[in-house]
Amino acid sequence: MTDPLDYAALDRGRDCNYWTYDRALQRTVRRRSADPPEAILSSFGETMGTTVTNNADVVEDNPPELDTYDRNGERVNEVTYHPKHLENERLVYENGVIANRFSAPAGREEPLSAVEHLAQFCLMDQTSSVGLSCPAAMTGGAAAVLEKFDDGTLDAYYDALTAREYDDLRTGAMFLTEKQGGSDVGANEVRAEPTEDGGIYELHGEKWFCSNIDSGAALVLARRPDASEGTEGLSLFLFDPDDNDRETYLFRRLKDKLGTKSVPTGEVVFEGATATLVGEPERGFKYMSEMLNAERLYNAIGSVGAVARSLLEAKVHAANREAFGEALEDQPLMRRDLVDMTVAHEAGLAVTFEAAEQYGARERDGEVAERANRLMRMLVPVVKYRTARMAVDTASYAMEIRGGDGYVEEFVNPRLLRNAQVLPIWEGPSNIMALDVLRSMLSERSHEALLSELEGRLDALENPALADVAETVEAELAGLSDAFDAVATTDPEAAQLEAKELADYVFDVTAGVILLERAAWRLAEADDARELLVAKWFVRTRLEATDARGITDDNRLPLEAFEAIARFGRAEPEQFAAAPADD
Repeated sequence: MTDPLDYAALDRGRDCNYWTYDRALQRTVRRRSADPPEAILSSFGETMGTTVTNNADVVEDNPPELDTYDRNGERVNEVTYHPKHLENERLVYENGVIANRFSAPAGREEPLSAVEHLAQFCLMDQTSSVGLSCPAAMTGGAAAVLEKFDDGTLDAYYDALTAREYDDLRTGAMFLTEKQGGSDVGANEVRAEPTEDGGIYELHGEKWFCSNIDSGAALVLARRPDASEGTEGLSLFLFDPDDNDRETYLFRRLKDKLGTKSVPTGEVVFEGATATLVGEPERGFKYMSEMLNAERLYNAIGSVGAVARSLLEAKVHAANREAFGEALEDQPLMRRDLVDMTVAHEAGLAVTFEAAEQYGARERDGEVAERANRLMRMLVPVVKYRTARMAVDTASYAMEIRGGDGYVEEFVNPRLLRNAQVLPIWEGPSNIMALDVLRSMLSERSHEALLSELEGRLDALENPALADVAETVEAELAGLSDAFDAVATTDPEAAQLEAKELADYVFDVTAGVILLERAAWRLAEADDARELLVAKWFVRTRLEATDARGITDDNRLPLEAFEAIARFGRAEPEQFAAAPADD
């Protein structure tokens, strides 16, 4: 028997174990992992839900500060942090939030898989401490780039990026954006001039938006002399501020941002600072694309973690707040809202961790790796786009559920909303992600791999309890195939006009298939129809054609299944499995 979660036992969405209160994440890991690291995740979830999330409040009020010059006018380029931020950093890194992906944690023979690692990362993201998650994502991304492309020259930096001891750690960064370029990376103008020391270059020019500005291992795109224009002429360099005289680079200022105030984001001017070439010349954009894929996946994980925290805050408030003589969560419209939010979160979780699994599968051999890469290329921009928008919407509505107090800075909601708003912007906004879906279609035929994968998975679902929902998803999979054909054969302008609609369609159909797989797994594992109810409601609201927008259907699933869906109670298969969602 699975007891429902008692959200009324909490005063707010903290001082609890985030792993315990995120059963959707628990079940995601258990379904996708042969040996789930539950002890690691539970211990980490406890630390995140107590010490780290409470420290994050202090850090929010005491963000990093930049001293470009000392009192004597000497350039120092120093960022100072509140002690609570440094305590949080030590806690997350020494608990392996990055190291566990690159080396085996104590008691295990292998490093965590991509899914297991990103589950740990997702728990960290629930603290809404972006000063942790943003640098950690770039640290993991930079380590992955060096692991794959460095010839051994930068082994000391790889070891520091993946260190378990905080005192040995260097965090990573990605200095990519320039004022005139933005998302048009090919317009970058920072120059790299060779020195007499092979592989060492002097950098000249300005990077406009550099998060984790004082990183000890920042990857920088720059153009060597006589290199071609556009992205083809860019090379990748590792810049270490500690290995340079302070007069050769300038941390000009930190950005005064809407949110993510715990991340020092600023402008860097290179005035002859030295940096080491990573890999081969003029392949920098290819190498940085590897990091961008990782960063976009981390962004999606951050988004579903942000949704989880906003949803937890909403559920705790709705369970404890009385209005019009009854608990807010007992009122029909609020039950519909909480069910909608829960199901949306689990759809985002399902597709994001599918992308994570395919990202990890690229490390295998042969056709498996090639297919996984094509699937990853389609799914990563889709989940980055959709989950980021979902994070903003959920944070906004969680604030609305709390009411006037939600708009007050003494509560966490304003920070959740401010921090969520950057997620659609970082690592490429929604339009760039939608256009990347088109590129992956045309250059890598990624849509063919996706259609084949989803068709095979639908065919493998044998439980008759799933039949009615699977029929709708199968019809929409055929519709998605038609949409791909239409976009692939039209002119570029028409294709761009439909790019976001196509990305949404990919997400919704993929989510429908994976939610059905989850339902089949949960029915077989625990004789529990709870995940089937989630699949039914998602398909009903996102994929199923309804008359009069469904208003005339008298669908009461959010009332009948509230305990199961919103509070993770058990659902009897005999009660729910055989009946269509709108009966």
